[in-house]
Amino acid sequence: QVHVVESGGGLVQPGRSLRLSCSASGSIRIINAMGWYRQAPGKERDLVAQINAGGGINYADFVKDRFTILRDYDKNTIYLQMNSLKPEDTAVYYCNARGYSESLKIFDSWGQGTQVIVSS
Repeated sequence: QVHVVESGGGLVQPGRSLRLSCSASGSIRIINAMGWYRQAPGKERDLVAQINAGGGINYADFVKDRFTILRDYDKNTIYLQMNSLKPEDTAVYYCNARGYSESLKIFDSWGQGTQVIVSS
């Protein structure tokens, strides 16, 4: 199995910053991509940012120029630096990892999510 764990969420005031962390572990042969998604109450889960094995990055329009996805190439870890947070950023943030296991089976693994609340 491939396990994904996120951390770093919390309650912050508008305009403040948070940094989320995510690590993947287990029977991993290759990770093709890792990314951050979020889901607000009553809404669908949306892509926030993703980074592929070659370093290519995609951002959602609603976080562009405020959020930055970072990768530690020495381990299977990504970060999401969130600046200038807005109340509409309130959501559960999920980490995703996709690739191939050591047995060469495709995996698409999700963490349990970390809650971010932006409120005065």
